[in-house]
Amino acid sequence: MAALLPEALIRVNEAGADAQTLDFAPLTADGRCGVEMHQLYGPQETGEGGPAAGVVRYRPGARTQAHRHGGFEIIYVLDGHLQTDAGDHQAGSLLCMEPGSVHAPRSDGGALLLVIWEQAVHLV
Repeated sequence: MAALLPEALIRVNEAGADAQTLDFAPLTADGRCGVEMHQLYGPQETGEGGPAAGVVRYRPGARTQAHRHGGFEIIYVLDGHLQTDAGDHQAGSLLCMEPGSVHAPRSDGGALLLVIWEQAVHLV
């Protein structure tokens, strides 16, 4: 897992730091609404069920249904605010969701995140 964060940061840097120039696609899997992602790497490079990473944009009012993590999930808030059951996480916050943990993130005002998934998530 330790090598994934540096790889994701390298790919964010390669993609450019300006979110306005990134290509985002709607991310509707696992009950997401108002969420978009610029994928940095995923199963096509790491294999089915393998790790993935992306720059994720939560539009104002975006929500995700409660889901359980099969592996670690790292979330770094680049801009805006992400709300979870643990509170409000503003730019500069780093969250580490452990395997087996459950959460339903949302953003009332919008957020830009770097997200690294060790494994796929499953709705609860």
